[in-house]
Amino acid sequence: MTTTLDRETADRFARIALGHVEREYPQKPGHVLAGESDVQSPRETHPVFFGSFDWHSCVHGYWMLVRLLNRFPDMPSAEAIRALLTRRLTGESIAGECATFDRPMNRGFERPYGWGWLLKLAAELEAAEDNRFAEALRPLSDRIVARFHEFLPVATYPVRVGTHYNTAFALRLAADYGDAVRDQIFIDLLRTTALRWYGKDQNCPAWGEPSGDDFLSSTLIEAECMRRLLPASDFADWFARFLPGLASGEPETLFAPAAVSDRSDGKIAHLDGLNLSRAWCWRSLAISVAETDARRTIMNAAADRHMEAALAHVAGDYMGEHWLASFAVLALEA
Repeated sequence: MTTTLDRETADRFARIALGHVEREYPQKPGHVLAGESDVQSPRETHPVFFGSFDWHSCVHGYWMLVRLLNRFPDMPSAEAIRALLTRRLTGESIAGECATFDRPMNRGFERPYGWGWLLKLAAELEAAEDNRFAEALRPLSDRIVARFHEFLPVATYPVRVGTHYNTAFALRLAADYGDAVRDQIFIDLLRTTALRWYGKDQNCPAWGEPSGDDFLSSTLIEAECMRRLLPASDFADWFARFLPGLASGEPETLFAPAAVSDRSDGKIAHLDGLNLSRAWCWRSLAISVAETDARRTIMNAAADRHMEAALAHVAGDYMGEHWLASFAVLALEA
């Protein structure tokens, strides 16, 4: 089983994404129609991110392509990725994306999942060989940062589900952008919000995991969010309180991969994503403890089980193929 991202795997994943980020249909729109003038084709509504079944999947398809290009700039598909970015990430096209976000009824469009992924893409573009793409995206990146600043102070409660509305996942991705552009005010907002939402959590039972259409573990992504945003010593104390039974394999449900019964069903196919995102979280969390800590071995073993259950199913049916490779890259690079 592949446990790290190599050039061959990267190229295979890149070719999967290149096959769908410009595939306009089938398409699941996510914005509110305020009138007849809002009835447009996906490409008209989203001049860049019109593919991959839905907006957020297209965004993280682009993130994966940029990430793979940054890691393996000479892989066989590299030129096709560069051509895609040149073709799509233009000032005019980004202006069209901004116009959709600026519609009065779209205040909550793609909040918070798509927001997090857009900033994750922006962070990766900041590290790209050609900075013009980060500059082109910046008007939209700035809008998303502004929306986080508007939303987080009035969001009294976190959302703990294992799907797109999960707030810990969005904070986790947004933190990478804050660091990439050295926006300390933004990072402080994310950290303060995480502490307000999750700082007192302890002895998490992981009730309800997995649910039937989860692609995130509400327990593990909360822990990964806190690992990313807290100083190491503060996180160590918080993590010990949050999952005190980890060394004994508790809560048991977090250690067993989810079973996927029908990969042609978009919701059930989410469970392959759950297995990959759990692998990502387990591997990231394992690094936060000492090599001699028994929990590290337990977490890495859990990551391997989840990876083995899902990695072979990244492609095959479009319900998973349009997004799963991105989560595989998160897991393989954790």
